[in-house]
Amino acid sequence: MNNDLDVLKRLLEKRYSCRGFLETPVYKTTIEEIVSTAQEVPSWCNSQPWQLAICSSVETRELATALSAAAEGLHALDIKFPEKYQGVYKERRSTCGWQLYDAVGVTKGDRAASNSQVMQNYQFFGAPHVAIVTTPKELGVYGAVDCGAFVTAFTLAAQGLGVATIAQAAIAGITPVVREILSLSTDRDILCAISFGYADDGYPANQFRTKRATASEVIDWH
Repeated sequence: MNNDLDVLKRLLEKRYSCRGFLETPVYKTTIEEIVSTAQEVPSWCNSQPWQLAICSSVETRELATALSAAAEGLHALDIKFPEKYQGVYKERRSTCGWQLYDAVGVTKGDRAASNSQVMQNYQFFGAPHVAIVTTPKELGVYGAVDCGAFVTAFTLAAQGLGVATIAQAAIAGITPVVREILSLSTDRDILCAISFGYADDGYPANQFRTKRATASEVIDWH
């Protein structure tokens, strides 16, 4: 096997969605290296539509406080969430959810505990930094697709430098608050957040790993 492919496979296998972070901030030079590396991903006509609003520890906590206060009642989206999950996609989503709940001790039917875990999304799981990813409205779904590639590259570049990450769509349901706190332009769609920092390896939610479908399950040969 090609050595470069070995490196990529190791990064993909080590990366996971971190849900418990240390307070230790990440140096600005390290963040810049992560972003510079992620910039190498392809995009349609090399448009590179992503723009990042990266928060310091203080700004991250301010944003988390505002989002937590608004989370119960405000659902304003720039881009619609999926209408529903069916079949194997629903199964995979459910399996992931129960892996998380099992790890943190949330039992079936415990609405208070499950809601408390959901609210962790708006606290960025205690990460010292968050990057808000936006794309120009006029690029529509294709700008969002290109940004998805960037998000993946960001998480892998971070993993290569020992920085843990979690990509989060939850904040996309409260775009007015994010836009106000960070003074983001209305001509850009807010897609997601990437919370990042150094992992708390002992935190229960960081103990499980999701599984992936095999190649044969996702390929239809023609």
